[in-house]
Amino acid sequence: MKEIDVSKLKSMKENNEKFILLDVREKNEIDFANISPHVHISIGEIPNRYKELDKNRKIIVMCHSGVRSANVCQYLDPLGYNVYNLIGGIDAWSKLIDPSVPIY
Repeated sequence: MKEIDVSKLKSMKENNEKFILLDVREKNEIDFANISPHVHISIGEIPNRYKELDKNRKIIVMCHSGVRSANVCQYLDPLGYNVYNLIGGIDAWSKLIDPSVPIY
């Protein structure tokens, strides 16, 4: 599985690279803490909504710590999506990149 860390994501955002940040957490988690801009499809909705994603774009998949997003990557990769798991998820983002994002 392809992975990126939060410092690489920060660099990609700063350089205005084209990618989709797919947040697979639940709505209440996103309401509490998120990284913008993002696309929200909770992990349970992925089997019904994955076709909304662009196969021609790099997709960074994130969750709270990286476990749910890894599962989504394992689901989407064989379907032909260019997916990368965000190591450590929003928890790592809060601790290492942007302390204004609440930790939970």
